[in-house]
Amino acid sequence: MIGSTASGTMSSNVLARERTVAGPAFNRWLIPPAALAIHLCIGMAYGFSVFWLPMSKMLPGAASCSSDFLSELTATNCNWSVADVTHIFEIFIAMLGISAAIWGGWLEHAGPRKAGLYAALCWGGGLILGGYGVMIHQLWLVYLGCGFIGGIGQGLGYITPVSTLIKWFPDRRGMATGFAIMGYGGGAMIGSPLAVWLMARFAQDGTSGVFTTLMTMGAAYFIAMALGAFGFRVAPVGWRPSGWNASTAGTRNAMITARHVHVNAAWKTQQFWLIWGVLCMNVTAGIAIIAMASPMLQEVFGGRLLGLGTYTALNPIQKAAIVAAAAGLVGLISLFNSLGRIFWASLSDYLGRKNTYFVFFILGIVLYGLLPTLGHLGLVVAFVASVCIIITMYGGGFATLPAYLADIFGTQMVGAIHGRLITAWSVAGVVGPALIAGLRDAQLTHGIPKNLVYDGTLYIMAGLLFVGLLCNFFVRPVSEKYYMTEEQLARERALQHEDSVAVDAVTAARGSFGTLGIAAWLAVGIPFAIGLYIALTKAAALF
Repeated sequence: MIGSTASGTMSSNVLARERTVAGPAFNRWLIPPAALAIHLCIGMAYGFSVFWLPMSKMLPGAASCSSDFLSELTATNCNWSVADVTHIFEIFIAMLGISAAIWGGWLEHAGPRKAGLYAALCWGGGLILGGYGVMIHQLWLVYLGCGFIGGIGQGLGYITPVSTLIKWFPDRRGMATGFAIMGYGGGAMIGSPLAVWLMARFAQDGTSGVFTTLMTMGAAYFIAMALGAFGFRVAPVGWRPSGWNASTAGTRNAMITARHVHVNAAWKTQQFWLIWGVLCMNVTAGIAIIAMASPMLQEVFGGRLLGLGTYTALNPIQKAAIVAAAAGLVGLISLFNSLGRIFWASLSDYLGRKNTYFVFFILGIVLYGLLPTLGHLGLVVAFVASVCIIITMYGGGFATLPAYLADIFGTQMVGAIHGRLITAWSVAGVVGPALIAGLRDAQLTHGIPKNLVYDGTLYIMAGLLFVGLLCNFFVRPVSEKYYMTEEQLARERALQHEDSVAVDAVTAARGSFGTLGIAAWLAVGIPFAIGLYIALTKAAALF
């Protein structure tokens, strides 16, 4: 009994926030690869569509399940529909926002190591449980594992690095969070081809190895995320990069505060809800492109993708070539979604966060408004280039957001505030695709030709961006009454055990990059480079 108690105490201490404060030999550039290790794993959320068709064919020769959804949850003798398995994506995107909002405040007190490990348990364990659900053909268990528990891992994993990165990089807030959130955009570039390869590898008896793939990837993701979690260190209070002057930096931009707002006060400010609207509009418009990319390119351009006339009858080989070209656009979207995150977030360190969102909305409105005309004129290259630019700003909006929140609300509880605000993503992720599909179906019902059916939707997306532009315009510095007093700030730091830190902030984290730094960056860089190569190979079909 005593040994068990001691072991539990030791385990608790290893995960405690005060045990993760950096010492003198640490180097802050070890934090981004730790964050990437987590985000590259949970970023597989964007690539989960590779499972939909195989999941719908798990019982060779069996009929599709009845239209009774409740009976389908436990049915073992019929195949699930693609529509029903796609609810997994909706569940874990919804749970991402909900869990981040619920446990964001806890994360600030628990620290990134404990939160990252819990995220690994939920995301990796959720995939394993979901794989078991596929194996015994129980849809409710797949929803519970991949969707509900996996979604909690998504939420915890997404916000885990944010506060830590911002405090380590006060001089480059945008770039630091851009590195981590770039991983979320790039996770599908690695995970999707890996899942396809594994399903083929584990295939037997005429079915793809979906459940074995889910379990294998779940175990691999748990290990990678756990390693990332144990790589985190927190900066001691008062730590600053060598040669960086906080007071001088703060005076360059009136939108950057040196004070702090508590998470429970932040959501009562108009700034919180304005930025919530900024994110929701940007995400909804971006999802329009992501959801419609492949069918839109095929239906708008048709034979012109092969240099043929618009109304030329296509043979099966030509149709296959068009599908491959559309898949190339999907590959480009993955690439630009990821790279746009680090590009725009880094640029925001120079432009300012508010100005960066002005660029997103103004340029986005112009490009969305041009897309129908580019389609009518048959300008494929210009159309694809415009889509890629739009997608960079979709990803860039996610990556710039944490730094925007730190500028407005301070750094003390930015992770918790970020957690509550990304509920905007959950709303957009669930409502957006439904809205887009509904608009398309309504226009088809009214006899609008397929090559014109996207025009109205694209103009509506431009209108949503205009709403986001207005929200961003009205963002101002927070009123004095919402800032924490010195006593409240001291109490919050005590809850985070920052009052007991013995490490000297002046000498902490001045170590060299060294062999460990090279190994850490290679560990995340090599898989990312492989995913990048695969995405470029797919995109080559467009040309």
